[in-house]
Amino acid sequence: MENQRNLILAIALSFLLLIGWDYAMQYFYPQPEESLVEQVTNAPPASPSGQQDGAATQHSRNGGLVDPVAQAQEQADIKVALASPDRIAIDAPRVAGSINLRGGVVDDVVLKDHTETSQKDSGPIRIFSPNGTPAQQFAQFGWVGANLKVPGPQTLWTADGDSLTADTPVTLTHDNGEGLTFTIRYAIDDQYMITAEQSVANRSGAPVVVQPFGLVNRTSRTASQDLWIAHSGPIGVFGDSADYDVDYSDLDENARVTPEGRTRWAGFTDIYWLAALVPQDGTAPDTTFRAMGNETYRADMIYEPVTVPAGSITSTSSRLFAGAKESAILDTYENAGLEKFGLAIDWGWFRWFEKPMLWLLRTLFDAVGNFGVAIILLTVIVRGLMFPIAQKGFASMASMKAIQPKMKEVQEKHKDDKQRQQQEIMALYKKEGVNPVAGCLPMLLQIPVFFALYKVLVLGIEMRHQKFAWITDLSAPDPANLANALSLVGIQVPGWLMFIFGLGVLAVLLGVTMWLTFKLNPSAMDPVQKQVFAIMPWILMFVMAPFAAGLLLYWVTSNILTLAQQKYLYSKHPQLKAAAEAEKAEKAKVAG
Repeated sequence: MENQRNLILAIALSFLLLIGWDYAMQYFYPQPEESLVEQVTNAPPASPSGQQDGAATQHSRNGGLVDPVAQAQEQADIKVALASPDRIAIDAPRVAGSINLRGGVVDDVVLKDHTETSQKDSGPIRIFSPNGTPAQQFAQFGWVGANLKVPGPQTLWTADGDSLTADTPVTLTHDNGEGLTFTIRYAIDDQYMITAEQSVANRSGAPVVVQPFGLVNRTSRTASQDLWIAHSGPIGVFGDSADYDVDYSDLDENARVTPEGRTRWAGFTDIYWLAALVPQDGTAPDTTFRAMGNETYRADMIYEPVTVPAGSITSTSSRLFAGAKESAILDTYENAGLEKFGLAIDWGWFRWFEKPMLWLLRTLFDAVGNFGVAIILLTVIVRGLMFPIAQKGFASMASMKAIQPKMKEVQEKHKDDKQRQQQEIMALYKKEGVNPVAGCLPMLLQIPVFFALYKVLVLGIEMRHQKFAWITDLSAPDPANLANALSLVGIQVPGWLMFIFGLGVLAVLLGVTMWLTFKLNPSAMDPVQKQVFAIMPWILMFVMAPFAAGLLLYWVTSNILTLAQQKYLYSKHPQLKAAAEAEKAEKAKVAG
């Protein structure tokens, strides 16, 4: 009777997990104070067309505008904004775009090596858009000063060139007509880093005091989903640690947040993209994240006031990273002195394990040319490394099977004294040299591997838009599901039914292969455990369906290798196979 109650409870909990999973996925995935910089920065942005007041903005896993009306408006606004003649082209090895001479703003950045979608005709991903567009994100450098005529957002700068490349910097110049000449010299490297050297030449005949600043302004409408495993929002390294704790809702609630500790770098992150300001070495600017209203936010980096004597020039050099969060590139900047820049990817506590796994995946990919095949090879390597442990586990299971009659005698002899029963069983284990948990060790060791691969597939931009067989993106859910098939004929499946209709081919293979591995598992289980293990594969089949296809590919491959491994180890331990067949025959006899 107690076993039946436990079984009913296990089934009920599994059902709640299955039904509640979709709700959990929907939940987790789915005016500021006056400042010095406020005097010279842009006016409040207008609401994009198609965005209804009070309507919750939808966010995708990759980020970007989701609303079709806002997408259309963005395209129209971009076309108008980039048609202006007051622009200097950016044409670097991995970055294209332009600098707006009106304000000297970097507001047009696309990444040449990363596409918007997985379609062959897709254009490059855009991460910076001009102010006022639905997807606005831009960076600006300037100065504030008391009783000084400093350049502002409407200042039209002059340039000494017509294109910013990795070999040709561009200098913007503005004369305020009062004896001060302001210049911003932009340079870009062969990756994603722009250097902005801000200079003030004082010919006024009297000393002046200025404060250089840099800022990144963006809208949260394009933000990727803020997941428990991947932060999206304000980010930076302050003091000795990275800060992933502040999100856009925190800024909405508090209006402004000033992190504690010296700023190493600061900005805004999505799962795959980063816009970050890097201060001049040896300086300690004040950094503030603030909400500007209407789903727009800003990261300010303001330096200490600088006195410029008459006849002198002062310069401050800041950097702007605007690009993809490629682990190898971030680490290269970190190795060059940019402290903890690799932590722009929220690896978590297990980065010591996750980053080597990403390196191994990249190495395998370089060898075979396909990330799906690389994941399969990684699985083979992991299973191969754990094979000796699996052998010991099976040997332990064989020993467990051998002492089953003695265990039953002990259980029967002390059935009324559970404590004495446990003591005698432990003594029996010790006498026979049996480790009852050895069979679980391979599964326990797979947990960190599985979790690390999960984070690598979610966070590693290297996996984005990587194809394998019918899968168009290994970092996204399996597209071969009934919901997608129905959408092709105009039938949209409600979100609350996606846990059924979103079931893909890989998820079904996962359930089947896991069921087979459990069926071949020779470990001794009581009736309740057997029932739970019988339904667990089918529960996990539904639970895992929304996860990255690459993760399911790893698990299915691992299960197939486990089946082959079990077959081989059965041949090495015939007593296990005999026991399993005897158990199967006994079940058939009882059923008959």
